[in-house]
Formats: sequence, C-alpha cells, structure tokens
Amino acid sequence: MRSNNPVFSNSEAFSKGGGYATFEPTPGQLQEMYDRPAATPVQTRRMTVDDVIMKTGALFAVLLVGAAIGWYLVGDTTAFGVPFIAMLVGLGLGLYISFKQSTNPALILSYAAVEGVFVGGISRWFANVYDPGIVSQAVLGTLVGFAVMLVLYRTRIIRVTQKFRSMMLVALASYLVIALASFVGALFGLGDGWGFYGVGGLGILLCVVGVGLAAFSLLLDFDFIENGVKQGLPERYSWLAAFGLLVTLVWLYIELLRLLAILRGDQ
Repeated sequence: MRSNNPVFSNSEAFSKGGGYATFEPTPGQLQEMYDRPAATPVQTRRMTVDDVIMKTGALFAVLLVGAAIGWYLVGDTTAFGVPFIAMLVGLGLGLYISFKQSTNPALILSYAAVEGVFVGGISRWFANVYDPGIVSQAVLGTLVGFAVMLVLYRTRIIRVTQKFRSMMLVALASYLVIALASFVGALFGLGDGWGFYGVGGLGILLCVVGVGLAAFSLLLDFDFIENGVKQGLPERYSWLAAFGLLVTLVWLYIELLRLLAILRGDQ
C-alpha cells in the first residue's frame, strides 16, 4: 500500500511490509554470518517517532533561517526573481531526494535551506502585493491544520485505509493535471497571470481543494511514518520521513497563502 506523497510512494522501505528479505542461507553463508563482528549500536539503531520529531524540528529550524534570508532579499519590491529561482532549485533537490530515496542529512538540510528562501521570498512578495497580515494567518492555518490532522489520525476518527489511499491518489492526480493546465494558461495571461486561480469563484474553489488535499496528505504521511517505525527501519530513514512532512507542510502553507490572497478580492 503506497502513499501519495512522492517521498514515501517511491520508497520500498516505507511501502513494503516488514522491510526484510527472506532467504535460505547456505552453510557457507551461515559461517560467514557467524564470523562477522557484532553490530555496533549505531548499526542496530532503528527509527522511532522521536527521531522523526527531532529531524523535523531541525529541518524547520533551517527552513526558518532560509525564510528570513528570502524575506530580506525580496525586501519591499514586487520582484518575483528570488522566490522563483529558489523554487526551481528546491524543486530539483526535492525530486532528486524523492526519486533517489536519499537519506543524506546534508542534502536534506540543503533542501530545507533553499525551500526556506522560497517560502520567505514568496511570503514577502504576497505581503507586499496584498496584505502583510495574510502571512501570519497562513502560518497559523498551517499549524492548526497540522494539529487537527494529527488528532484525527491518532484518535482514528479518520482511518487511512486502502480505499482512502485510492481516493487520494485519484484526487491528487486530477489536481496535478488541473494545476499544470492552469500554469500553461497563466503563461498566456489567463486570470491576469494566475491561470485558473485568477478566474473568480473557480480560483477560490481550486484553492480550497488544494488546501484540503494538502491537509489530508498529512494523514498519509503519518500513516507511513508509523508503519516505518513498526517495520523497524534504520534510523537514517527518519531524515526521509521528516523531509516528507516538510514537503507537505510547505505545500499546505502555500495553498493557504494563495487562498487568503484571493479572498482579499485583489486578484
């Protein structure tokens, strides 16, 4: 059963039961295993929820530093250059980490730093173009959304079943197609450069759907992190789990930021 978060959906470790290979060793293999030195505590360390929490905290600390830099670089202008370049670099790093399933701390921390510049830069841009208040509102909305989804998951009010995963897969694929079509439309001036998101009520509807999908994707992330812990994955996978949460939370924040801007009626 696979997650719709690309970080986890491409990971055999998070998506396969057990995480161990089953084989029939030969006498020679048994002797070789017997002769090996005992594993060190580092080698036998398994991922825990605390590991994921600590790594997620570290990534957000780095992201906040990057966000402060991005906010400063944009300044009082309405230039979109800084967040756009940071977005492209972050996209490249994110895709590499996701598809290579990298658990390299330096690479993941670098992504958090670049993504921070993007988040800070685009937040300052929205604050300059629309209203500075929407930034704090989007941050608060993201925190509330995370807390609500965590409570819903822990209390099993919403259960992550195979049917739920299938529905999310269809919804996310559909939203991606619409988002790509909107981007193409924006290049030709549709919605004053916002694509479908700038077309009156349709834009509001799409943003609401985007916020909902990002929030419900957190449930899938929680589920696969829990499964990873149960399967006894190596501790290094906590970096990948934290990276997955960061990706989803940034997506939720950006969707909220865009929704709040549209609701201002300034499109």
